[in-house]
Amino acid sequence: MHRFLCSTGAALTMLATSSFADTPAAPMAPLPPAGPSLAMVAGINDWATLFDGTTLKGWNGEGYEVKDGAITCTPQGRFLNTEKQYSDFVLELDFQLKPGSNNGIGIRYPGNGDAAYEGMELQILDDRAPMYHKPGAELTKYQYHGSIYGIAPSLQSEKNLLKPTGEWNRQTIIVIGDHVKVILNGETITDAYLKNLTPIDGKEHPGKARTTGFITFCGHGDFVAYKNIRLKDFSPAPPLPGTATNVAPPGFTALFNGKDFTGWKGLLAAPNDNPFKRAALPPEELAKAQALANEVMNAHWKVEDGAFVFDGKGASLVTAKPYGDFDLYVEWKIPATADSGLYLRGTPQVQIWDPGNPSQFKHGNQKGSGGMWNNKGPGKEPLVLADKPIGEWNTFHIRMVGERVTIHLNGQLIINGDPLDNFWAAGKPLPRAEQIELQNHGNNLWFRSIYLRELPY
Repeated sequence: MHRFLCSTGAALTMLATSSFADTPAAPMAPLPPAGPSLAMVAGINDWATLFDGTTLKGWNGEGYEVKDGAITCTPQGRFLNTEKQYSDFVLELDFQLKPGSNNGIGIRYPGNGDAAYEGMELQILDDRAPMYHKPGAELTKYQYHGSIYGIAPSLQSEKNLLKPTGEWNRQTIIVIGDHVKVILNGETITDAYLKNLTPIDGKEHPGKARTTGFITFCGHGDFVAYKNIRLKDFSPAPPLPGTATNVAPPGFTALFNGKDFTGWKGLLAAPNDNPFKRAALPPEELAKAQALANEVMNAHWKVEDGAFVFDGKGASLVTAKPYGDFDLYVEWKIPATADSGLYLRGTPQVQIWDPGNPSQFKHGNQKGSGGMWNNKGPGKEPLVLADKPIGEWNTFHIRMVGERVTIHLNGQLIINGDPLDNFWAAGKPLPRAEQIELQNHGNNLWFRSIYLRELPY
C-alpha cells in the first residue's frame, strides 16, 4: 500500500516527497517475459482455493466483508491474514480498484508489526490517481503498484499495466526462495532476487530475510476487492522422500524409470560440453554431434538392478530436457577413490568423491561430498561431512532457485543458498535453463531414484 507517516495500519498523513522522487532515475532493465512463467503456472492442477466466494473462512482479521462474490475492504479494513502460514508459493487472484484505492498484499508476514517491514508488502494501488502525483507528494518508484515496498520497484512506474478502475485485474505472484515475481495482466512487472538487493528506501527490512509467514491483505480503509484467489504450495520438500526405489514422491517426476535411457542422452564432446557453445550450434550440426554422443553413452552406461551404471570410460549422462529452478533428489554410490559430480544447468559442479582417499586430501575431499567444487568463494566446501561409507547409497536433495543452491546430503544441510559460479563465463549469468548432468571422472558410478519438481520462475 502507499505508506503514511505514523502508520500502524491506519492512514493519517501522506508521505512527503523523498530524494527518490526528486532525482530522475535511469529506465529499468527489461524484465523477463511472463509467457514461460505463465505456461509453467498453467500446468499446475492441484491448486488450493483460499476463498470460497461466500465467506471469510480461512482468514482472520477485521474490516473486510464478502460482497458480490469478492473479499472487499471496508473503511474499517486493516489486516486480513490467512489462517495458515506459507513459505514458497504461487498465488493467483483477481483484484478491482476504485479511483485512489490503496492496499497491499503482505507475504511472509509474521502477524504483527508493519507488513512492509516485518514481512514484505506488494503494492496494490491505483497509482495513476491524481492524488498520488501532487507537487511535493509524488510517488517514489517503490510505491507504484506491484513494487516490493521499500525494497524493489515495479515496471508500473514506467509502463501502466493496470486496467481502468472498476475493471478486474489478474495478478500472479511467485514467491520461491529469494525470488519474488509479479505478473500483472499477462506481463512481468517485478522480478527480484532478494539476497542480491539492498532496500532502496534505506531502511531496515527484517522481513526480507523471513522464509515463512502469513499472506495478508493490508488495508488502509480504501476499497479493494479480491476474488478467484488460489495458491499452489511449493514449500521445500523434506530432505528424504521415503519412497521405494525409482518411485517419485508426491509432486515429483521420476527422471529415470529404472529400466532404460528414456529422457536421457549422452554429453556432447568438447568444446560443445559448454552450454553456450552448444546453444550456438546449427541444428544439423547439433543433431550429428548428439548422435555420436549417444553412441558413446550406449557403449559405457547401462541400466542394471534399477540403477544407471557407468563402466569408467566415455562421457557424462545428461537429461534430454533443460531445467531452470527445481527441487531434485538423486541417490548415488561410488567405489573407493572415485570422483564424480552433478552439473546443474549444464554447469560444474556439485562434487561427489571419496572423503577417505589420501591422494585428494590436498583438494579437500576429507571435508565430504556436496560442495560446489568450481566455486571461488562461498559454497565451495560442504558445511559438514555427511557421506555414508563407500559402497553405500547416498541421497542428495538439491534446491536451485535463480543461481542459488541449497543442498542436503543424507538429510544434513551442507550448502545453504550459495550461488553457483558460472564456470564457463565467469561473472556472467548462468543459463536460465539447461540440462542436468551425471558427471564422471573415469571410474565406476551408480545413480538411481532421480526425482525432480520444477519450480515456476
